[in-house]
Amino acid sequence: MINIGSLLNINNYFDSIIITDNRGIIEYYSNMRSDIYDLRQDEIIGKSILEIHPYLTQETSSIMRVLKDGRPIYDQIEYLTTKHGQNITNIYSTLPIVKEGKVVGAIDLARCVNENERQSIILTRSNNEKERLYQLNDIITKSPVMNEIKSKIMRIANTDSSVMIYGETGTGKELIAQSIHSYSYRNSNKFISQNCAAIPSNLLEGILFGTVKGSYTGAENRRGLFEVANGGTLFLDEINSMDINMQSKILKAIEEKKVTRIGGTEPIDTDIRIITALNEQPLSCVEQNTLREDLYYRLNVVQIDIPPLRERSEDITYLTDYFISRYNSKMNKSIIGLSDEVKELFLNYSWPGNIRELRNVIEGAFNIIGSRYIQLRDLPHYLVSQFKNQLLNVELNNQEMSLVEKVESYEKRLLINALVSSETIAEAARKLKLSKQALSYKLSKYNLK
Repeated sequence: MINIGSLLNINNYFDSIIITDNRGIIEYYSNMRSDIYDLRQDEIIGKSILEIHPYLTQETSSIMRVLKDGRPIYDQIEYLTTKHGQNITNIYSTLPIVKEGKVVGAIDLARCVNENERQSIILTRSNNEKERLYQLNDIITKSPVMNEIKSKIMRIANTDSSVMIYGETGTGKELIAQSIHSYSYRNSNKFISQNCAAIPSNLLEGILFGTVKGSYTGAENRRGLFEVANGGTLFLDEINSMDINMQSKILKAIEEKKVTRIGGTEPIDTDIRIITALNEQPLSCVEQNTLREDLYYRLNVVQIDIPPLRERSEDITYLTDYFISRYNSKMNKSIIGLSDEVKELFLNYSWPGNIRELRNVIEGAFNIIGSRYIQLRDLPHYLVSQFKNQLLNVELNNQEMSLVEKVESYEKRLLINALVSSETIAEAARKLKLSKQALSYKLSKYNLK
């Protein structure tokens, strides 16, 4: 996403602008230093940035990197040699162009400098750029529902309306909240996150509103999160875990746009956007009196419901491939994919921990894997056991299966369980009280070898 503040700042010094489409094909070129840059418009428009600069690669070109991951690059030094052999030192910034949640192009801005000058024009970066927050490209999905959520984020990002996010544990609520902030006009200010369930209620008020020295034993003059987030976004996770009396104080602070530190007397003006999240249905929380009704209506101006992973099966395979690629790179391995049994498990398992559980299962498998494919033996025992019982219950209650089919299905599950919990075929055979030859026959029968 383009940070408008930074773009206006860059406008004070750039000598050249290149705008490309999502393939790196140059659509616009402006050169304010024809005495230095010897490329003309008719030589560059319609060509790939890698064609114009053949010494660059997908990995070394800032434009290609930004197009790939959507992350802006600011204030980098590059050394170029023109086609006439002239050496040039540039400071450049490259920013993604985002439309409806997708990177559709990139803008590259550069200024030619000399070595003595270059340190004096490094651009000031926002807090958001120092510590990168999640953006839409971090939401890895093929689900139509999730892609609609990404579009919704783009539509609501630049308003000040409160947003309430509902999703089960592990669905990525903070990822959604950070993305909203990243695409808002507040993105140069702070994004502050606080899990309301993680702090005892007697401490939460001081953390949120701040304290005055001497207001209680050990108290110091300290800003609260409402003050720290001023101008930015405050994300309150598990808001329904907050003490009901504290909720009334939160409502007052939001309505009045003022907070008073504990022990203080002077109200402090605040300008923040509030985003909240719950892992239970919001209206159920209201009915159970864990969320004040008036606070619910104040915070739930826009609601985003994140579907659990089990309801978007297309993402199970897509995310699995993504995590395998990620951990191949991170752990220097070359895992190809999943065995057929693991594919069946992944697509039929209920994933109560959602994306977080899937990621952790794959990372765990990478630590112990002994082949090019993730096998059942590489998975946590609880996962295989739960899945086995889940399938067994379904099959035993299936009225269309014959007795022979049900017995064979049950036998197959016993074999899988023995294999998963054993280091060798011989050990599995001993657990099943079978000879190795008998076990080998059964494994062949059920295609488990």
